[in-house]
Amino acid sequence: MSNEDAELELKEAQKDAPAATPASAPGPADTDATEADVSETDLEADTEAQEKAPMTEGEQRDMEGPATPLRTESNGAVKLKIPEDEPEPGHFTGLNKEQLMRVAGTPGWVRTRWALLVLFWLAWLGMLAGAVLLILKAPPCKELPALRWWNEGPLFQIRSLKDFSESGDIKGVEQQLDSLLQMKVRALVLGPIHEDPKDDPTSLSFEQVSAAAGSLDQIKSLVHSAHKRGLMVVLDLTPNYSGSSGPWFSNSSVSSVAKRLESALVFWLGLGVDGVKLDSVDLVWAQVPSQWNDIRAIVQNWTDSRPHKRLLLGSTPLSSPSDVSTLLGDSGVDLLLSSVLSSKTDAMGRAQTVQLLSSAYSPAQLLWNLEPAEGAVPQDCDPMDLMLLLTLPGTALIEDRTRDQAGIRATLGEKFPKVTQDQNQTQEEPRPSPCPLLLSSLSSLRAKERSLLYGDFSLVYNSSVVLVYLRSWDQSPRFLVLFNYSPDQVFSLSDLQPEGGAMGTTGKVVLSSNATILSPDLVLDLNQGQLGPQQSVLLRVPHS
Repeated sequence: MSNEDAELELKEAQKDAPAATPASAPGPADTDATEADVSETDLEADTEAQEKAPMTEGEQRDMEGPATPLRTESNGAVKLKIPEDEPEPGHFTGLNKEQLMRVAGTPGWVRTRWALLVLFWLAWLGMLAGAVLLILKAPPCKELPALRWWNEGPLFQIRSLKDFSESGDIKGVEQQLDSLLQMKVRALVLGPIHEDPKDDPTSLSFEQVSAAAGSLDQIKSLVHSAHKRGLMVVLDLTPNYSGSSGPWFSNSSVSSVAKRLESALVFWLGLGVDGVKLDSVDLVWAQVPSQWNDIRAIVQNWTDSRPHKRLLLGSTPLSSPSDVSTLLGDSGVDLLLSSVLSSKTDAMGRAQTVQLLSSAYSPAQLLWNLEPAEGAVPQDCDPMDLMLLLTLPGTALIEDRTRDQAGIRATLGEKFPKVTQDQNQTQEEPRPSPCPLLLSSLSSLRAKERSLLYGDFSLVYNSSVVLVYLRSWDQSPRFLVLFNYSPDQVFSLSDLQPEGGAMGTTGKVVLSSNATILSPDLVLDLNQGQLGPQQSVLLRVPHS
């Protein structure tokens, strides 16, 4: 029963009760005060008694209703009955905590838990075993061969300082270093620049810079500036470079000249030069083998604060691939410059030469260069030559062929005739050459692609005017290189089949000697495509 119901019943009882007879006749005000005090006291007493009294069965049944389960909660001293939500018929409400605890201990549930646990660990062990099996059965990655700094990019040879720069001296070379750096060359092969009285071995002075070349301070500044840019400097110390009696004067003077060279090597390497080039090493190796070994030891075993090795670059007039191969192995030079890829050799001969040398030596030991074709303009730059040198297994040597006092025009810009208003007069105007961009692109690509830097050489197709080969390394992207030297015949790529069948049916153009015809990212159909005359292209081909 609520407080309001108790108050109402109390008031009704007070109305029905007879008025009490007073002992004395109090005044009206006293009577009213007494009644008010009695009423408040009685009301408080009855309310407290009713709150403490238990509810009757009828009252509880009336509040509970017909069949609704109730839950009792306390709100101060008043007990409230809050009906619980009745679940919908057929709706699963789950097990309560007590039911779950009873079920968890049953034998069936214990067996289920153990079965799930065992299945989990079996599945985990199965996945682990599968992963180990995949690793064991996967083909192992080929170990990368060791490379020296001279294998990282092309070498740029400057034979004549007078023809290379406008100033015609070592200072002019230093001013061109940023341009050479843009072409991604790795080192300069400079000179010779030492004082060399023609055909007079007694006046030879390896340590003295010729007046025409510059000064010792200039060469020191050049070496310092090149090193700041990450470029190396190789100095040509061929003794009799300006005479006619031979690079080492005469056979009788080889021994004495070689002895003087030993002290000169110590001098120049001590100044920071990164390597030395010597011509006709076959002559020195054959005539004074012990002194040749001393020369090798000084250069190749040189140590100082700079950790990298020094390069011994040899040169030989030999052109037979078999003779060059023998000399390379016997002389012990790091790289050997020769004319095995002479411009007089056709595509068939070049393919045979590369196959012979690449089968006998690793790419780290091979050096390639191309002499200009007979009758060619000296400053001409052939993009097909660059494509060949930079995609063969080994290091490329790019020669400066300028003769016109205009800087690196063989690679940075050539001169072409320009017709003026007077049709009888012409003047030369520099025009951009495709070579610098192609050289830079090829050097960058070779530096980051393992197939071009380390990869195997596989001849795919060869004729007197067509050369096609594949460069590949392990699972790295593969490259197909195609040359068509014919002046007027188109080469059909369908001729590559079945030799080229293992390369798939398409190839994506990476670089070409003529980007206006074969632009990068163009996809060629190896079954139907064509390569035009005097064109070369480098394709990326998928693994079979």
